[in-house]
Amino acid sequence: MSYTNGLDKPTDYFDTKLHNGNATAKTLAYDFEVDMFWTKMRNDAYPHSVYDSVRGANQQLRTNVNNAERVAGNTVSFGNSSGVSLGTDSGNYGTNKTLTDGGSQATYVGWGWRANGSGSSNTDGSITSTVSANTTSGFSIVSYTGTGSNATVGHGLGSALSMVIVKERNGGGQWSVQSTSLSTADKVLHLQSTTAEATKADHFNSTLPTNSVFSLGDSTNTNGSSNNFIAYCFAEKKGFSKFGSYTGNGQSGDNAPFVYMGFKPAMVIYKRASDGTNNWSIFDNKRDPHNEIDAQLNPNISDAEGTSSRGDFVSNGWKIRTSSGSVNNSGSTYIFMAFAENPFVTSTGIPTTAR
Repeated sequence: MSYTNGLDKPTDYFDTKLHNGNATAKTLAYDFEVDMFWTKMRNDAYPHSVYDSVRGANQQLRTNVNNAERVAGNTVSFGNSSGVSLGTDSGNYGTNKTLTDGGSQATYVGWGWRANGSGSSNTDGSITSTVSANTTSGFSIVSYTGTGSNATVGHGLGSALSMVIVKERNGGGQWSVQSTSLSTADKVLHLQSTTAEATKADHFNSTLPTNSVFSLGDSTNTNGSSNNFIAYCFAEKKGFSKFGSYTGNGQSGDNAPFVYMGFKPAMVIYKRASDGTNNWSIFDNKRDPHNEIDAQLNPNISDAEGTSSRGDFVSNGWKIRTSSGSVNNSGSTYIFMAFAENPFVTSTGIPTTAR
């Protein structure tokens, strides 16, 4: 088997970077122009901050709260062909501070995705949207204005979405997550919350996305009349991204589940979805360059990075090795999104090296 979608080098489309805050304007270098930048201070309780090229410079959303978008001083700007531009963070927003509240050097992680600049008009849905789409990697950023009634919105990717994350920009709407891996089309998770999936037909009109649009109901969280929204849209691409689910078995070590992805993961975000009240969790290959994987951040809380064993990233997926209920409760269903460090087999048929 080989991959032929041009994604032999995943770091052309997604990557994780680490840096120390210095309160000085600088470029955080990637191998591409970053269009979505999600950053978190690792060693202090500052928010998870999300910026993107469609909303524009310094427009901060925080995944751990429902709060509206705010202008976050001199923090993040786009249009840098070498990555993303960080400002002085003069307002202490937790993007490039010099020191933590405890007086130690502030350390950061930044996850960057490539889309396609500031976006253009899309009329595929009943609502006209502004879309920055990268059809190669299956990622788009979509801005739209709600109508308060059932509608559709174009996402620009030309293939069906596996996940869409929607946030109201000018109000306190929740971060609403639709995933094809949830149990039914009317189920929703919230990124800022520990709660399990819930039936909320009004969020996405109980309809899964198509190749061209995602659907909206009349919920104020996703489609409040005259309110502004941003959506982060993901379509699975073999060898680069994987969106799916697995069932926990409550066992540890070699008997714990193996989650096949078809690539060596660079990043995994997961959530216990079917039951329980567990945090969302993020692990990546830069904070943990060697197995085992245990450097944990949680999108729904602002806490500093902690450690919690989650197993190993291997050449074709994620080998869980713990019975912890947050990742492997017997009978519980977990959903995940993952991005590749290397495909398992390149488009020329060359296997990658195991971790």
